[in-house]
Amino acid sequence: MPVSNEQISEVRAFNRDYTRRIGVLSEGLLDSPYSLTEVRVMYEIAHRPGVMAAQLAGELGLDRGYLSRILKGFEAKGLLARATSAADARRRHLRLTPAGRRVFAPLERRSQRQVRSMLSGLDGSRRAALLEAMSVIRGAFSAPGGQAQVSLRTHRPGDMGWVVERHGALYFREYGWNEEFEALVAGITADFIRTLDPARERCWIAESTAGRRLGCIFLVAGESGTAKLRLLLVEPEARGLGLGRMLVSECVRFARAAGYERIVLWTQENLAAARHLYEQAGFTRTAREPHRSFGKDLVGETWQLELTGRRAAARHAAGGRSHAT
Repeated sequence: MPVSNEQISEVRAFNRDYTRRIGVLSEGLLDSPYSLTEVRVMYEIAHRPGVMAAQLAGELGLDRGYLSRILKGFEAKGLLARATSAADARRRHLRLTPAGRRVFAPLERRSQRQVRSMLSGLDGSRRAALLEAMSVIRGAFSAPGGQAQVSLRTHRPGDMGWVVERHGALYFREYGWNEEFEALVAGITADFIRTLDPARERCWIAESTAGRRLGCIFLVAGESGTAKLRLLLVEPEARGLGLGRMLVSECVRFARAAGYERIVLWTQENLAAARHLYEQAGFTRTAREPHRSFGKDLVGETWQLELTGRRAAARHAAGGRSHAT
C-alpha cells in the first residue's frame, strides 16, 4: 500500500511536536553545552563501558567520521579514555573517565526529571496510553525476525473487550469484514466468560515486556471429547516472530493435558497465514463450504487435530509438521 501525503503530514506533525516537547531544538541539550548526538553518544558509553566506536556508529546510525570527531572532542576535554582490546590490538574499547562521569551524571538526572515532569502532567489512563503508543512505535520499527520479548498469560478483566475490538478493527482493515464479525467475536467471548471451566478451557493473552497485548487464542470445550480452538489473533507488529506458532502450540499442549481426544477449528480459505500455522501444528482440513458472511463471499474450512490414537502419537513423537473462530 503506498504512503499517502496525509500519512506523511501526520508523521511530520508528530515529529515537530515531540522534538519541541523534549527540548532537542535548543542549542544545548538539557541546559548543557552538548548537542543531542553528543549526549546520546555519552549515554551509550556510560551505560555500556567497553563499547567500541564501530558498534556505536552502526547502532546509532552515525557516520564514522562524524562519530570520530565527537570522540576526539571528548578526549580533548578529558572525558573519554580508550583501552586496546586484549583479543584484537586493532580494536579499542571506550569508557568515560572520572571527569566524564562527573559531566554525564547531572545530564542523566536532568533527563530523568524532564521525563518525570512530562509524565506527571498526565492522569493514569493517559499516561498508560502514551507508554503503550511508544511501545507500538518502537515495535513497528524493530528489525523483522528479531527475538520477540513476549510472555503468555491467562485472561483478566479488560482482555475480552480488547479481543473483540482488535478482531473487529483488524479484520475490517485487512479483509473488509463488516461488524457482523465483531458481533460473532463478542458472542464467543461472552459465552466463554459465562460458562468457563478453568480445568478444561482457557484464554491465553500474549503480552510484551512493556505490558502491550500482542495476540490471543482460546480453547473451549466442545462435544464428545472435542475441544475448539478459537479466536487466534496476532497483532501486525508482532507477526513474523513466531508468536502465532507459540500460541497454537500452547493451546495444543493444554488440550492434551486436559484429556481431549481432538481439537477442531473453523477458519476461512483466504486466511493463508493462519492455515499455514494449523498445518504446521498437524491439523488437517476435513471440510470446506462456500458461504456469505461478514459482508463477503467466503469459503469456510473445518480443520481437525487428533490427540489420541496411533496417528496422533506418531505425529506428537515427530514434533508435528503440519484465525480461528
